[in-house]
Amino acid sequence: MQFRRRLPSLTALVTLEAVLRRKSFTLAATELGVTQAAVSRQIAALEEELGQPLFLRKHRAIEPTPACVSLGATLAKSFADIAESVEAIQSRSQDVVTIGATVAFSSFWLLPRLAEFRRANPGILVRVISQDNPITLDDGEIDVAIRYGVPPFSDGTVIASRGDVVCPVCSPDHLRRRGDGPLGSADEFIETDVLDRSWYGWAQWVSLTGGNIEIKPSLRFNHYTESIAAARAGQGIALGWRMLIGTFLDDRTLVPAAETELAAEGRYNVIVPIKAKRSHAGDLAAAWLTASLHG
Repeated sequence: MQFRRRLPSLTALVTLEAVLRRKSFTLAATELGVTQAAVSRQIAALEEELGQPLFLRKHRAIEPTPACVSLGATLAKSFADIAESVEAIQSRSQDVVTIGATVAFSSFWLLPRLAEFRRANPGILVRVISQDNPITLDDGEIDVAIRYGVPPFSDGTVIASRGDVVCPVCSPDHLRRRGDGPLGSADEFIETDVLDRSWYGWAQWVSLTGGNIEIKPSLRFNHYTESIAAARAGQGIALGWRMLIGTFLDDRTLVPAAETELAAEGRYNVIVPIKAKRSHAGDLAAAWLTASLHG
């Protein structure tokens, strides 16, 4: 190609970029895995080809000429652009799956189990997008999602679903302090304030279970993960979604604070976008999520 006749040696250009970045022939030689003499030869050959010096040699120091600085800036940007393009190609050629879920579902259910999927599929890059705002599937960013609600959904196909029950939970220490007995207005309640009321609040829970107590929460959070953290720390009673907090019930950092349970109206649904192109990684992730949800 014509431009190749106009370019100096690529090796010499790479060497120059390293020298300018490291500000030393010696450090550049170490980075490139060559001798200092080899670096000097490359720079000398480049200076001869360009017809002018690139560095002012001083005692124990080198100072790039203005022309050298200008060329170095161009090289740095060009090499960065090349590296970015190569990385983009590599990532596209790699099996990648993007899983979407709420922050609570990701933190409490998905992440503790994700190591199992990664061990079984070491060649797949997993991206998890966690957000409490509704995750849209139309833009093609999500390959498979876990969405709580009542299907059907206009943007996705449900391939698996599972219900849950909600019950009051607290730490063992808090339970010992309050003693046995039904919940009452004297209890310390932890509320999660969210716009999506498919996450039951205390008022809904009391109404749907036929209770007759007035609940005035002493702690309020805008994320369910924080409510559960406060309950595990012994700061009150929170509403526990059993499927999400199963590991905490198993290790008894949380215990039921009352016997009453409420079967939630919605379900956790594994859904895949209607418009998305299917991929091998996405199919594997969807199958694993389906098996894990029913496991």
